[in-house]
Amino acid sequence: MEADATTAEHHREHLNEILQKTFRKLYSLTGTLYRESCLYPALKIQGMTIGRGTIMTSPRISWPHKVSLGRRCLIEHGVIFKHDGIWSRDASIRIGNDVFIGAGCEFNIRRGITVGDSSLIASGCRFIDHDHGIQSGSLMRSQEGPEKEIVIGSDVWLGCDVVVLKGVCIGDGAIVGAGAVVTKSVPPGEIWAGVPAVKIGNRPG
Repeated sequence: MEADATTAEHHREHLNEILQKTFRKLYSLTGTLYRESCLYPALKIQGMTIGRGTIMTSPRISWPHKVSLGRRCLIEHGVIFKHDGIWSRDASIRIGNDVFIGAGCEFNIRRGITVGDSSLIASGCRFIDHDHGIQSGSLMRSQEGPEKEIVIGSDVWLGCDVVVLKGVCIGDGAIVGAGAVVTKSVPPGEIWAGVPAVKIGNRPG
């Protein structure tokens, strides 16, 4: 009897595993059908470039034609692509191939940002390429501020909740630790962290 009970339990566990795998496949297939039959065509009609093999989940996009995504990118849920300016023709948010962008990242861009191939951008990162004016005597919200493009190189890794400000260039292969605020450019292959971010090391090898 004990052997029979053990065998029955084993069969139940095996059946449960099969059902879970089946539901995961159906969920993935449903998401793929939605993206390829509804979401992607609608965005492409509005001028957005989406490379082959790229997967997005519920992005928020102010001007789709201002966004260009390369091939095989993975864009997690809640990512905001915001062109903060008047209508203009060319893309201002340019993402390379094989880029990962974690949940809840925000691209608040007026001039432009480029992200190189194979970069890893963890959840909650923010990119802002402009400031408000700060002269006294008038509201800051009504003043024109400085703007300067952001450049993220290839094979860069940004930890969770990194903030990258205007004019920053992060070189190929660099790493920025979680929670850092990057106000200065980071040379290739260096490791930076802190508020404001400073160099703390180099990649080994």
